[in-house]
Amino acid sequence: MTIDKSLKVRAGMMRSRNVLTRAERIEKLKAAERWADGDAVYGLPKVRVQKLSLKKKKKVKKEEEEGDDKKK
Repeated sequence: MTIDKSLKVRAGMMRSRNVLTRAERIEKLKAAERWADGDAVYGLPKVRVQKLSLKKKKKVKKEEEEGDDKKK
């Protein structure tokens, strides 16, 4: 059976996931010092997922070139 084009992953996941695996949740809890070795792995507290937003780079070079052309 083939996978639909819309479901294929090309270059990895581009957007942030809203659900973490148990291992990822434990790592975040350890970093926040809310989980210690030996604690139960079931019933873990909720962990907030930070969404990363990448800012687009400004086109500075083109604007500078246009400004230089106007001066000439």
